[in-house]
Amino acid sequence: MKYKKSIIIGSGSYLPTRKVTNEDFMGHVFFDQDRVRLPNKNEDIINKFEQITGIRERRYVTDDLVASDIAFFAAEKALISSNTDRETLDYIIVAHNFGDIREDNPRSEFVPALASRVKHRLGIANPKTVTYDLSFGCAGWLQGVIQADYYIRSGQAANVMIIGAETLSRICDPHDRDSMIYADGAGAIILSAVETTERVGILEHEAQSYTNELAFVLEMGKSNNPGYSGDRLFLKMQGRKLYEQALRIVPAIIKECMDKAQLSIDEVDNVLIHQANNKMDEAILRELYGLYGRKYAPAGIMPMTISWLGNSSVATLPTLYNLLVSEKIEGYTLKKGSIVVFAAVGAGVNINALVYRVPD
Repeated sequence: MKYKKSIIIGSGSYLPTRKVTNEDFMGHVFFDQDRVRLPNKNEDIINKFEQITGIRERRYVTDDLVASDIAFFAAEKALISSNTDRETLDYIIVAHNFGDIREDNPRSEFVPALASRVKHRLGIANPKTVTYDLSFGCAGWLQGVIQADYYIRSGQAANVMIIGAETLSRICDPHDRDSMIYADGAGAIILSAVETTERVGILEHEAQSYTNELAFVLEMGKSNNPGYSGDRLFLKMQGRKLYEQALRIVPAIIKECMDKAQLSIDEVDNVLIHQANNKMDEAILRELYGLYGRKYAPAGIMPMTISWLGNSSVATLPTLYNLLVSEKIEGYTLKKGSIVVFAAVGAGVNINALVYRVPD
């Protein structure tokens, strides 16, 4: 018997042209969360930051661009790579958390939805191409893929575009050392229905929300600088708490997803984890393999881009996937039949995982 399966038929990404290195933060004045100036020299602060996160540079959008612009750029590339007629899209889902934020007026714009703006820019006339936005923290793009899979498996859709786009540079507190983590970017895929007897495409997924003690480990707040006179709110993170809890929860959710797919960790070819922090991602991978009684994860199983792209929230996973399939990550090739595990954790705290088998 044939079953409806969801396969990725195309992808695209947009990497902003502004490269911002760690040295560009040498002139900043940093304060801690208690709004006390950090006593260390900036050189020491930045060097320690790089050791922990693995980030050496990140990308920022130019002043003329907003999130929906770069979402459109990634969407166009996904359409071209898949050779898809845009009028056949059933849904366009755009994952983001802050809407469009203009350089000259740093306030979030959510009306109309970014997905509607992207559809407009794509020139799609079909009213049955339904558009909506998804806010799910950094795990938003992957949650959009999960929703699209439900549409396809239930027969409600044949082609769905899922985009992740964010301009975190517009909500960074320049006086918070965590601001060095964040970046901008956009990535998109097109998920399409196929009827087959084979176990291909999306095999299983799992999503969970931890909103008790973890609900506000990421939130908006005032600048760390007590002398800051503006009324803007910036993204604030309890990094240590998020790290500890992610290390506990994320590997378990991945294993639960793997168990549902009836797969062993030894069958996995690549693990694509949201690029939030190099040290955290390596620890999550180590803990995941530990759940299977393995002391070590295989070398090279987890491609990383955080060193040169930073953390672009919902854009990290689709960008990582696009670079992987385009063979733009040195030493990596996504082969036919490969088993790929996606996982993400973000504000909320929302966590999800997905297992995908590349079609032959």
